[in-house]
Amino acid sequence: MLSAIEIKRVCKNFGSMRALVDVDLEISPGEFFALLGPNGAGKTTLINIIAGLSLADSGSVNVMGHNVITQYQQARRNLGVVPQELVYDPFFSVREVLLIQSGYYGIKHNTLWVDEIIERLDLTDKANANMRSLSGGMKRRVLVAQALVHKPPVIILDEPTAGVDVELRQTLWDFIKQLNQDGHTIVLTTHYLEEAETLCNRVAMLKEGRIIALDSTQNLIGKLVSGNSVKIRLLPDNLPLVLQPLKKNCTNGLYELRIDNYAHIEFILSALRSENIHIQEMHMQQPDLEDAFVSLIRNSGNKLQ
Repeated sequence: MLSAIEIKRVCKNFGSMRALVDVDLEISPGEFFALLGPNGAGKTTLINIIAGLSLADSGSVNVMGHNVITQYQQARRNLGVVPQELVYDPFFSVREVLLIQSGYYGIKHNTLWVDEIIERLDLTDKANANMRSLSGGMKRRVLVAQALVHKPPVIILDEPTAGVDVELRQTLWDFIKQLNQDGHTIVLTTHYLEEAETLCNRVAMLKEGRIIALDSTQNLIGKLVSGNSVKIRLLPDNLPLVLQPLKKNCTNGLYELRIDNYAHIEFILSALRSENIHIQEMHMQQPDLEDAFVSLIRNSGNKLQ
């Protein structure tokens, strides 16, 4: 099957700094894929290479089967990128910017699609406003709209919700999820890991230019984070000796106990009853992508793939 994005042994150096090291990655059509990593991991460098804004020192990148160097016109026509930086033309209105963007791709009579994008991204009131007059959140909506004017099958979102309000985030994700359901491939980078966990089917994690983990979201969490835990506050504040081996930590009188399965909860309750200790507060703590991310970045000597 043709890959939406195919990356083979891509390397990129900036002087003595190794930004990307032998990156291999294949993203299938229709995937909602997360590209995660700490600052400086190489995510934006990789996106720039996919988009043809930067050249790899070695290796190859294809978008929908088209090489980004030798077939750059076809590759770029199949790709829409929402950059992290707020880059905009201050001399035009929102609608004019989108129609001009359509012209870059040789698309005539694109008004109906432009109007639909404006409506779906809640930009209708600002359609005729000059770009300079927009707030940061509104400018970011326009960047998303610009990436979509030529209806690309592959869309890359580089920190699309950085610094935006909750309402915009919800509006944006509703639209992007619909695009994904319609068959578009979505590649997301974000520091809001709960977004990646909720939206993405697979995750690649980068550190120092290398892919150190690549798997489905749930498999990654299962590999990297061991078990659930329960947090309890006790009266009196005295954890029975039999429960001490389960203790992971205690913060401000709130004990976190490791549980391997739900039968462990009954064991904990029974131990507390036998000591006449009452529970003041109790809630489950399930591992999430943030736990996996922190674990992996701290202990990335072994590559998981």
